[in-house]
Amino acid sequence: MTAHSLTLGRMLRFGLLSLGALLFLAPYIFMISTAGKAQSEIFSSSLSLIPEQWSFAENFTKALSRVSMPTLLMNGVIVCALIFLVQVVVAIPCAYAMAKLKFRAARIMMVLVMLGLLVPIHATALPLYVAFDRLSVLNSYTALVAPFSISVFAIFLFLQFFRAIPDDLIHAARLDGMSEAGIVARVIVPNAWPAITAFAIFSVVAHWNDLFWPLVVVSNQDFATPPLGLLYFRAAEAGDDYGALMAATLIITLPLVAAFLVAQKRFVEGITMTGLKG
Repeated sequence: MTAHSLTLGRMLRFGLLSLGALLFLAPYIFMISTAGKAQSEIFSSSLSLIPEQWSFAENFTKALSRVSMPTLLMNGVIVCALIFLVQVVVAIPCAYAMAKLKFRAARIMMVLVMLGLLVPIHATALPLYVAFDRLSVLNSYTALVAPFSISVFAIFLFLQFFRAIPDDLIHAARLDGMSEAGIVARVIVPNAWPAITAFAIFSVVAHWNDLFWPLVVVSNQDFATPPLGLLYFRAAEAGDDYGALMAATLIITLPLVAAFLVAQKRFVEGITMTGLKG
């Protein structure tokens, strides 16, 4: 293969990747553009990404004044952090036991995990709502966090990652007198940070953007998560003020974008290593 054909192939791949990136970024670019436009320009017949009159300051001022944005962001951080921590604490020992310990129910547990991946939250929403209502825990962090405390996806992801960890490392720790809990805490977890980081992206993005469950269990704006806060924002005062609404959406999505950019290396590493050994 000549150098010319190699260069042509790289240019073709680069062009296809650039086109794919542009397609995925197009909604976000349009959102940024709308956040900087005046109301009259948004509903004009002409379509332009660059605002004729910059209205970023006005729209962001409306977004910050009409809704308690710090409360929404804080609720999102608290809910996502609690869900993630509980999921990891539960999933890592379960995945370790299934990957490295020999017991009769291991295969049955694997089947249950796979079946659990098929059950959406919508299927259990009604009984969970009734249970939380009878326990008087609606409009609370408990109602927002409890249904997601066990993540079968996390168990499956960590299971695939732990299978790639050499058994000799586990045997050496046992010879040193470590208990199984000590092995998990001092051997497995330090080696599992790529997988934990990868799962963190999945978990935080899913629950930060979740509207369905907060809409079911929260009616008090003090416990509103970011997507639910946007719904209140439009229904309360914004109406058709899409410039301010897009500004609020931009504020809410920026933490996710920043978190992914910071953790993207470990995210890719974690996803790659989960498939090294079946």
